[in-house]
Amino acid sequence: MDRSQHQIHCYRELSEQEVDLINEIHTEGRVLNTIVDAVGNLPDSDRRAVAIARTEIQTGIMWLVRAIAKPRES
Repeated sequence: MDRSQHQIHCYRELSEQEVDLINEIHTEGRVLNTIVDAVGNLPDSDRRAVAIARTEIQTGIMWLVRAIAKPRES
């Protein structure tokens, strides 16, 4: 399958290095999510703090990807 068939609407064509970095960000995000789950499973963990941490991590990952991809406005 041709790379052009993997275009995402509103995103410019990404270099292989950029795609690799985005994939690494997503991989590390899954690792962080596993850690957040582990903290959330502790009997005395602060559930609100865990929820905020999860949201902030998701937000950080989104902004890192956007920093690389620089999507166009639709």
